[in-house]
Amino acid sequence: MTPADLSRTVLHAVRRAVDEDALRAPVPARVRVERTRPGGSGDYACAVALQLAGPAALPALEVAAILRERVAAEPGVGRVEITGPGFLSFTLDAPAAGDRAVLDAVREQGLAYGHGDALREEILQFHHAREVRAAVTAHAVRRLVVAQGARVRVSCEEASDPDWARLGVTVDAHGTPPVPLTGIRPVPAGVTAGELLERLGPDAARWGLLRPAGHDRAALGPELLVQGEANPLFRVRYAHARARALTRGAALLGFTAGHAPYAGPVPDSESHAGTAQGAGHTQQTPGAPHTPYGEGPLPYDGAARPLLDLIADHPGVLLAAARHRAPDRVARQLEAVAHAFFDFHDSCPPLPAGDEKPSAAHRARLALAEAAGTVLAGGLSLLGIRAPEHL
Repeated sequence: MTPADLSRTVLHAVRRAVDEDALRAPVPARVRVERTRPGGSGDYACAVALQLAGPAALPALEVAAILRERVAAEPGVGRVEITGPGFLSFTLDAPAAGDRAVLDAVREQGLAYGHGDALREEILQFHHAREVRAAVTAHAVRRLVVAQGARVRVSCEEASDPDWARLGVTVDAHGTPPVPLTGIRPVPAGVTAGELLERLGPDAARWGLLRPAGHDRAALGPELLVQGEANPLFRVRYAHARARALTRGAALLGFTAGHAPYAGPVPDSESHAGTAQGAGHTQQTPGAPHTPYGEGPLPYDGAARPLLDLIADHPGVLLAAARHRAPDRVARQLEAVAHAFFDFHDSCPPLPAGDEKPSAAHRARLALAEAAGTVLAGGLSLLGIRAPEHL
């Protein structure tokens, strides 16, 4: 069960409770679930009972109890607890199965992973000044909200700068609108599109304009062209290129991605003994079933968990970025995925080394690496930035 699945499950429980007259309150448009903070209970938590307590004229703890009995029986939910003043905390069944569902969703949806229809009822109209950062930001926001099902029209105060087309920007109308529209007003870049294109090219220019939050000034210096780890754009695109190179390397070795065979508890390496395991694995204990990997390498260690969590949370990040008209959130998400990808890659190499034979562990690692590459490519596409196969 992915976070989006859990959100829909809780929303369905609210609808059932209202339909059964157990709750008398308006059904919210959506239910937000968040990963439990360190020290908290369960895998995810939500505050929907606190949200509904007032309209339902019931204590939040009572609302939480009504919802708990309806959510607890759903497939994929292992345990539901009520904590604090009325928070619902969820522990999911078979974490490994949840990870598998996320990777399946990425593979099936491809670059559209994280797109949805949450904004399908919205018809949006954005308006911006004749300024390059405003134009690029409005174009990225258009892509984000369209990816969530909205219909959009973008207008500019004056005729477009012809160089905007080289940055991928399109505008539907020009001039002063007859009624006030939603303005896209980031801090101006202070340079023209032509100057940026000459110095940086389209991809680095778009990243430099979109990466900072709209209320911050955009750093548009030569550091955007540095081919090294200090440049976040390079790191994101290099992670994507490396993920694609792993797929090509695996093909040369005669294997493809596949699921980890979760036939029993998988022991962690000695360097991680006694720690919590990633990807749904648990520490081997005396008398536990033998790992299905035999003498081969283990699929993951703890380094996989942050990457799996970021991929699972990606749809929520895209929706939040669309709702808040904030493409910078997508850029920061891609930076986090790239960082987690390299940590995972270095700790759990997806390709065998030397005389090592490809194993089920390598296939499972490759599946996670490919999912990361797909998320990076899809996110860059939403920002209007290319994701090269080679760097």
